[in-house]
Amino acid sequence: MSEFRDDTLRHALAQDDHHDDDGIPHVSVREYFTGFVLSVILTAIPFALVMGKGMQNSTALAVVLLAFAAVQIVVHMVYFLHMNARSEGGWNLLALVFTAVLVVIVLSGSLWVMHHLNTNMMPGAHEMQGMQGVP
Repeated sequence: MSEFRDDTLRHALAQDDHHDDDGIPHVSVREYFTGFVLSVILTAIPFALVMGKGMQNSTALAVVLLAFAAVQIVVHMVYFLHMNARSEGGWNLLALVFTAVLVVIVLSGSLWVMHHLNTNMMPGAHEMQGMQGVP
């Protein structure tokens, strides 16, 4: 009977060790609070830049806003979704890479199509004058 209890205890401890080794982080309130503070800061800075007209160049402002958005996505994934390279045996990282590739393809393709349509479909200034009857 004693051997049965020892085997059961060893098996339970081995399973318990296995659960700690699965890579799923055990988070605390402090880590959630850190993620929340970072999210608020990464939202407030772009908001202040847009509302305060901190940058006059709209292209540079768009790049800065996109950079803040990308950093905020990473903060959310790390602090709130608890994604890292170890969790789920690396499958979360693979899913993240696949999603990033799809987002880049969709966004770059959309921008290319919109630029192509704008270039080829919109009439030029000289064509607009001809449409209005002005020589």
